[in-house]
Amino acid sequence: MVRERLISLDVFRGLTILLMTIVNNPGDWGNVYPPLLHAHWNGCTPTDLVFPFFVFIMGVAVPLAMPDKIYDDTTFSKILVRSLRMLCLGIFFNFFGKIQLFGLEGIPLLIARLAITIAIGYALMGNFSTKIKNILAFGILFIYLILAYGGFENYEGVRLPGVLQRIAVVYFVVSLLYLKTSKKTQIITGAFLLLGYWAAMTFIPVPGIGEANLERGTNLAAWVDSILLKGHMYHETNTWDPEGILSTMPSIVNGIIGLLIGQLLLQNILKPEKAKKMAIAGIALIIGGLIWNFVFPINKSLWSSSYVLYTTGLASTCLALLYYIIDIAEYKKGFKLFVIWGVNPMIVFFASQIIPQALTMIRFQNPHNPEEQTNLLDYLYRFGIAPFFSNPMTASLAGALTYVAIWTFILWIFYRNKLIFKV
Repeated sequence: MVRERLISLDVFRGLTILLMTIVNNPGDWGNVYPPLLHAHWNGCTPTDLVFPFFVFIMGVAVPLAMPDKIYDDTTFSKILVRSLRMLCLGIFFNFFGKIQLFGLEGIPLLIARLAITIAIGYALMGNFSTKIKNILAFGILFIYLILAYGGFENYEGVRLPGVLQRIAVVYFVVSLLYLKTSKKTQIITGAFLLLGYWAAMTFIPVPGIGEANLERGTNLAAWVDSILLKGHMYHETNTWDPEGILSTMPSIVNGIIGLLIGQLLLQNILKPEKAKKMAIAGIALIIGGLIWNFVFPINKSLWSSSYVLYTTGLASTCLALLYYIIDIAEYKKGFKLFVIWGVNPMIVFFASQIIPQALTMIRFQNPHNPEEQTNLLDYLYRFGIAPFFSNPMTASLAGALTYVAIWTFILWIFYRNKLIFKV
């Protein structure tokens, strides 16, 4: 079967990664428009849609990339190494700011960190044989674990979970489900994970805490993280992690639902019928999520089952709309920007995590206030962008959009030269 590349899926991926770049890079974290922040706990803002949309899109792409559904040792090895490469890239983001080398400080340390970043990026995104990719990925992961658990003071508190790490796990599971099981089994697996997670979170007492609860830091998922990820979590209190172990289970269902949509897109039926089925499924999932919200609140940090249904419903509906406009009506004007962003998400994801950290390491005396030390990222925003806006929130958004404009230019160059960076 010939691989089918959907422009609408590239556009949807581009929209998602572009929104991620905006919400992750405001000019001033103290002044951000509420829709560009995560919900404090329960609830869902546009920002809370980025991560589940990306997982959903990845699920849709799996059958489109492997339409023949051939499973053998070679295929398994490719899936495993891609998962490991994503996992290692994600963990490196957390190591970058903790790297110490030969007592270096300031700019020399930054240069050393960037050199290591280039080496890691090449090792994990370079085009090698599958055998070499496996050796590099396993080797880098082994080094991470030695540094994190080997008693090295600089790395004993490094965070191990993360966004790309969760995506890696979901990709591995979803790919194997697609190749080894029927759609019926995939649906049953998804239902089991969602219902099982809901039952565990709402009925199992939390050891050392008491009754089951859904509060920050005292729920069952937080307890599991505190046992298995002790000292290596996101929050300084080290009581829970938004990309923790137990909450990764329901996130697999975002990928499974994307997988089912991807298989729908491969069916030999009319395109309008595909769009109709996607839209109906999306609306049904949204309604299901809103109903489940009454007993298991929509919550991104817990990745609640209602959150899974609600976000995949919105994702399916959005994709159905884009599919109708672009792939059925063939109206493609105005979408080029998102295609440029959509075909190269990994390099944006990787570099966008590193660049802000690097810029904050470039410190100098503020020429506008000789008694103050500043960093390059803060200086560029405070004196190059903020003075042009009276509303600090608008200024902060302008800072994010400036960063997006720079990345758009870079990605345009990559696109024109057909440079695509993959793991």
